[in-house]
Amino acid sequence: MIGNHPKRRKDKYNPYKICENNGRYYLSFKDGQGVRHEMEIQKNLFDMLNRFELDDLSILNEWDRHIEHFEQTEQSLNRRACVKTESVEDTVLRNIEYEQLHQAISMLTETQQKRLKLYYFQGLTYKQIAEREGCSASAVVSSISAAIEKIRKILSK
Repeated sequence: MIGNHPKRRKDKYNPYKICENNGRYYLSFKDGQGVRHEMEIQKNLFDMLNRFELDDLSILNEWDRHIEHFEQTEQSLNRRACVKTESVEDTVLRNIEYEQLHQAISMLTETQQKRLKLYYFQGLTYKQIAEREGCSASAVVSSISAAIEKIRKILSK
């Protein structure tokens, strides 16, 4: 079945999948013998099944929160005990460093800021940034490298 189907977590007992392809709606499921069946359905049925899946997901998330907050297991308590909490001093220092970094980034050229944010914060590759901006990948690499060097100089003062 080819089409756009909602990508979401489902209950393991949910027996069907729904998808939309070119304005047509489909339902796919396996019967008791494991044979997959696919059929076209009307939009109102698709919407109803989609709403059911969203409601089911809401219940799954509520259940997860319930277990997390009320039914602590030995494993979850141990995991929490092993996590070192951050001290107030560490939190303040981290916030100061973030503020200094953001101030340093604001001192860059507009192009450097944009490319740095696309690369580090949005996870784009040099090639993707170059395609988006209509330039060469080496120009993007040079721009980001120069930006990093400028930030290092600003922060080392």
